[in-house]
Amino acid sequence: MLLTLGHSPDPDDAFMFYALAKGRIEMGDLSFEHILQDIETLNQRARRGELDVTALSLHAYAYVADRYALLTCGASVGERYGPLVVARDPLSLDDLRHCRTAVPGTLTTAFLVLRLALGDFPHVVLPFDRILDAVAKDEADAGLVIHEGQLTYDRLGLRKVADLGEWWFDETGLPLPLGVNGVRKDLPQPLRQHIARLIRASIDYGLAHRADAVRHALQYARDMNDQLADRFVGMYVNDYTVDLGERGRRAIAELLDRAYAAGLTPHRVRCEFVEV
Repeated sequence: MLLTLGHSPDPDDAFMFYALAKGRIEMGDLSFEHILQDIETLNQRARRGELDVTALSLHAYAYVADRYALLTCGASVGERYGPLVVARDPLSLDDLRHCRTAVPGTLTTAFLVLRLALGDFPHVVLPFDRILDAVAKDEADAGLVIHEGQLTYDRLGLRKVADLGEWWFDETGLPLPLGVNGVRKDLPQPLRQHIARLIRASIDYGLAHRADAVRHALQYARDMNDQLADRFVGMYVNDYTVDLGERGRRAIAELLDRAYAAGLTPHRVRCEFVEV
């Protein structure tokens, strides 16, 4: 059986899915067509139910919970760190209410958290890998940065305005859940569990063969050397990635509940998890 598997072309996703992509683990009669697209494209495709298994922004899950269940493995979660807001000039978080901020998509979790922090603010949507240049070239006053730009923004002379993972922890005492993996609910339950086990096995394999997995991930690491790529992978492939655990699930519920209470998502979400 061939299933579609969507994930982002960034180092942490490449690391997680290394063993699946390169056939390093036994998959039986199941195989995956790997579809690499930016997270906002994957979010929109999930709204149409196009992919069997896909990386998602947690924000987007609020719109697709009727179609997809969440895996307890494969999440990108930051413990007191997360997406950054950067700018050319010194700004405060409150200043952003009056600044034009480039954002990587309106269904990204980063955008949701910044709206929780600020309410409405002027913004323009750009591909995530164009945001740093746009800020540096004065095409936007500030930029909401995800992926490896969190570690490379200073190369363009930009400065940090806020770390949304820090803001979220100060508000809640919880880690910030950013990306998750969803599997279509219309797939049979035994198949969903088999998929979850394979993805968990791929993550475990990458962690056990870190050098090889990082080397594979480097092809998706824009402007990063081995050391920086390894550091980025370490940020977002962590204990929560192996298993969300009680604290990770509580963080997910808290973020989705706050988003609904603030009127930023259409309905209250009750998460359905596929256990490994």
